[in-house]
Amino acid sequence: MASEAHGAEEGGLVFHPMDQFIVKPLFGGDHIGLFTITNVTLWMAIAVLGIIAMMIMGTRSRAIVPSRSQSIAELAYGFIYKMVEDVAGKDAIKFFPYIMTLFMFIVFANFLGLIPMSFTTTSHFAVTVVLALLVFLTVTIVGFVKNGVGFLGLFWVSSAPLALRPILAIIELISYFVRPVSHSIRLAGNVMAGHAVIKVFAGFAAIAVVSPVSVIAITAMYGLEVLVAFIQAYVFTILTCVYLKDALHPSH
Repeated sequence: MASEAHGAEEGGLVFHPMDQFIVKPLFGGDHIGLFTITNVTLWMAIAVLGIIAMMIMGTRSRAIVPSRSQSIAELAYGFIYKMVEDVAGKDAIKFFPYIMTLFMFIVFANFLGLIPMSFTTTSHFAVTVVLALLVFLTVTIVGFVKNGVGFLGLFWVSSAPLALRPILAIIELISYFVRPVSHSIRLAGNVMAGHAVIKVFAGFAAIAVVSPVSVIAITAMYGLEVLVAFIQAYVFTILTCVYLKDALHPSH
């Protein structure tokens, strides 16, 4: 208590909202190498196992009266299938398994991160950047394989005046390469911000005068974070479908 009071007197934070995002080895030591098993590794593995349990083990019976896990799996399947079909078109259905995998991983990782003492893997740019780059590379490769040089028509705004087309092409090209940056920052930034705010309110809960207000704020923020966990998975997935549509139909 004396050290905390001294820290407060020095103007420092008694609680540190960003400590929850520190990557730590699971088996002692502070060094993190290429193959070190960390808390990120653990919670990513739990997310994958959770998806397998729900999507494979939970639906293998294919009961006429579905169980809860089967009902959720079927709802998720239908939801993403319709999204891919409506946004990217029927010819994008062959990419449904990849997009479904993206959505399920992000939504599981987000919701697991809401468990007290857990670790939110999607709050780290190292995770979201990889996901975004995979989408970017997939879309770019598909665009050139399917359309050849015609894929470059995505950057040529034929409806604009001729004098403006080269300028617009440069802008479109820059915005295309910025996609993975915005794609990854949007997910990690929103998840990280919400968790940090909850941690700040939790730090004030120890102060008797403001603890009732702090508890109410934590409850409200937690409810909002439940909504954000799904919305951010949805946004990441639907943007993937939009980018895929551009690759399949660059002239549209």
